[in-house]
Amino acid sequence: MDIEAYLDGFDERDWATGVDGTVRIAVAGLGWWTTDMALPAIAEVDNCEATVAVSGDPEKAERVADRFAMDAAITYEGFHDGAATDAYDAVYVCTPNATHLELCASAADHGAAVLCEKPMEADSERARRLVEACRSVPLMVAYRMHTEPTIRRARDLLRAGTIGDPVAVHGHMSQRLLEMIPDPDQWRLDPALAGPGTSVTDLGIYPINTARFVLEADPVRVAASAGSPNDGFENVPDERAAFLVEFDDGCRATCMASQNASRSGGFRVVGTEGELVLEPAFFADESRTLTVARGEQRIETTAPTVDQMGEEFAYFADRVLSGEPAGGYPSKPEPGTTDSRAGSHFSVAVTQTGTWTDAPARNHTSSPSVAACGTEVTRGSRSGRHSPGPMPPGRRPSCSTCGNWSCRCSTPTRTRPATHPT
Repeated sequence: MDIEAYLDGFDERDWATGVDGTVRIAVAGLGWWTTDMALPAIAEVDNCEATVAVSGDPEKAERVADRFAMDAAITYEGFHDGAATDAYDAVYVCTPNATHLELCASAADHGAAVLCEKPMEADSERARRLVEACRSVPLMVAYRMHTEPTIRRARDLLRAGTIGDPVAVHGHMSQRLLEMIPDPDQWRLDPALAGPGTSVTDLGIYPINTARFVLEADPVRVAASAGSPNDGFENVPDERAAFLVEFDDGCRATCMASQNASRSGGFRVVGTEGELVLEPAFFADESRTLTVARGEQRIETTAPTVDQMGEEFAYFADRVLSGEPAGGYPSKPEPGTTDSRAGSHFSVAVTQTGTWTDAPARNHTSSPSVAACGTEVTRGSRSGRHSPGPMPPGRRPSCSTCGNWSCRCSTPTRTRPATHPT
């Protein structure tokens, strides 16, 4: 491969099919990421539009719907009951991790395609149930790095053997969470809502999943060390974390993540014949430089900043409209469950510092026919409606956050965090 010619001629939307149409999107969860990042991005994309605002707060839903000229504003309870289904074709779920399952399942029950924020769920079992609930509709996990042009270039260069066989990956991501959201009573620091950790599930997933995407390989073992020495992080095990991941192709990754360190992100793949370096790597507002080194040759290319959320929604709509499979794992379904499983085994590894923890292989129970961002799903009928069933006697009413009595949006010992996106 002529590396310079390839980098100069790269098509930023190499995934585009050119199919015409517009996907109408209901947005479930109206926190700051949705209002500041997702909805402005959708407004700039030609093949999709936001039409329904969904929140546990009816007044907030109305305000956001008015602000973005959406057709309807509904509550979570109304969403689960099927309100406004004629106004949307797909649902974007951007709520705390432990609330994704019920919202995605209801979207699938209404026949809507699903774009679910990462990580897919709070643990691997709930992620597996989410995938099963969405077997009949297109499902995509919102890994925005999959449509980042420099990452797609890196994957193509690895496929072409530009640096030989990949041997090692080095990745890190960190930020100061409590400077961004200066309140320790927030869902990212609540294991009942975030899952078994905060740094790994929110930030560490970037180097893990990006490595999976460019290597087209799966993690099989993990070793880790973590700690939370500072105020505000008492309820989570991983204010700062380091972990070593072994992939099924023999490549190994060393990664670091922290919610209480200087804002930084980097990604490097070392091969038998050279290396690829992406610096900076993961934050959406940064211009990225991709360096390719092989022998005496060293080539750098700096890509202009793209609206990663806009690219993600354009990609999702393109796949929904065309029915084309997508993602970096052509023969490997359910990457979201794999990433959730890796996170779960990370938490086990933390308690067994110095030892390896196996990540069991996926159970391939069906042949995928429709895929998005690597999460492959099967078109066809599903038996039975996914539902937690009737509310048992004595249980609390439907949750105002996600609308289900069986959710974990609140616990007996904690009030709902003030920063919980609605």
